Amino acid sequence: MTERATARRARRGADTGVPSGKPAYRNLTNPLAPQRAFSDDRIAHIHDTALRVLETLGIRVLHDGARRIFGAGGARVDAAGQMVFLDRGLVAQALASAPGIVTLAGMAAGRDVALGGRHVAFIGVGGPPHVTDIDRGRRPGTTADMRDFLKLSQHFDVLHITCANVEPQDVALNLRHYVTTQSQIELTDKPPFVYARGTDQVRDCFELIRLGQGLSETEFRARSRCYAVINTNSPRQLDATMCQGLIDFAQAGQMTVVTPFTLAGAMAPVNIPAALALQHAEALAGIVLTQSVRPGAPVIYGSFTSNVDMKSGAPAFGTPEFVRAAFGAGQLARHIGLPWRGSAATASNAPDAQAAYEYLNSLWAALLGGVNMVIHGAGWLEGGLSASLEKFILDIEMLQVMAEVMITTDDDPGDLFDAIAEVAPGGHFFGASQTMARYENAFYAPLVSDWRNFGQWSDAGAKTATERANGIWKHVLNDHVPLVRDPARTEAVADFIARRTRDGGAVPT
Repeated sequence: MTERATARRARRGADTGVPSGKPAYRNLTNPLAPQRAFSDDRIAHIHDTALRVLETLGIRVLHDGARRIFGAGGARVDAAGQMVFLDRGLVAQALASAPGIVTLAGMAAGRDVALGGRHVAFIGVGGPPHVTDIDRGRRPGTTADMRDFLKLSQHFDVLHITCANVEPQDVALNLRHYVTTQSQIELTDKPPFVYARGTDQVRDCFELIRLGQGLSETEFRARSRCYAVINTNSPRQLDATMCQGLIDFAQAGQMTVVTPFTLAGAMAPVNIPAALALQHAEALAGIVLTQSVRPGAPVIYGSFTSNVDMKSGAPAFGTPEFVRAAFGAGQLARHIGLPWRGSAATASNAPDAQAAYEYLNSLWAALLGGVNMVIHGAGWLEGGLSASLEKFILDIEMLQVMAEVMITTDDDPGDLFDAIAEVAPGGHFFGASQTMARYENAFYAPLVSDWRNFGQWSDAGAKTATERANGIWKHVLNDHVPLVRDPARTEAVADFIARRTRDGGAVPT
């Protein structure tokens, strides 16, 4: 096979004619200089304000065990008011032990993901209760929908980590974690996601991941093999379930992403610097808890600060305030030396122009802010209430464009002067020697975009980008080829689920 043929084959998916992207997409580093919303002095002031909040105002912790852990670590605890007060020395100690770069282990060779520094990882939409596409409209998410999104997530190499893209509402809550975890083990080889919904559910999921990969208990705990997103209850509250998740994951050496959901004007002050200070305080509290449980536990500094529409109270995304908050969050993460999680969101209710420009505003804000982990990178719609199949594909196109920007190198094109001199004034470069040698792989080949002229586009059906995206997700799913799995491990996973199901599963707590 020629080198050109090999390159063409590499750009195609292993199981379908729809391109999955370049292998280089699997390990992205961001060459762009991080942008700043605030001066270094202002960032230091925001950080100091957050420390002052934790010292003097405190944070309510609705978990008895977490309050005991905080207290044992040196925090002042008001048991009657369920308040915890953290002095800045305790926070500094926790930040010193938290790792600056975290490696999340994949379920196959070549799928490990580094988070921190200039490393960047993209993740699809996670957790909406609804699914939508232009054929069937908006509907409650099912197991079949979740599995479709997992197949799509596995196909495209620009997505590095998986998640439970859709809540399968056709499965009871005491059994749902089995379906979500088993599906990830079966359909993807990328690092999996686990909901933190009580110790029993988390323990079940850890065991499924261990069985699915044929790991001993020691091997499982030796590396971070899954992750959970932990949301604070802004303002200044850590709920019991979220605390338990931080404890369970830290004890097992697994990764948590501590993410306050601070909407300026609603759950946070209307002023963006003040909203960031609140976000920072809440994130620091969660980080301290992980390090109090297990120094060195992998933890990510998460942010999701945006604003609300002051006319309706609805969340807004991709706004100037969102961009400024993202830049500031990146600065704060670098200030404390931890990996940073951002998002790419939209409030649009359809995969339309609003969805595209709000998404791109959010995504560029994250990337220019120096993000390491972008959650909701493909498919998010309706402020997170729906996962859209068409938007998933449209977002993949944009993520691949961003990836091309990151992997484009300043390679040697040969003699620059000769390349120009070869063509006479008024000529063209279509047939130039450099063009002929490079044309097949010179530029990014689009997934969705149609670059034909109006006549050709009309003759082909005059399809919009959304309609073309509809055909692409159908093509990928129709041609899906299952991953090869060890039958013994698959059976062990199934047997565990069957036994636990007979026992009644595990109720979220």
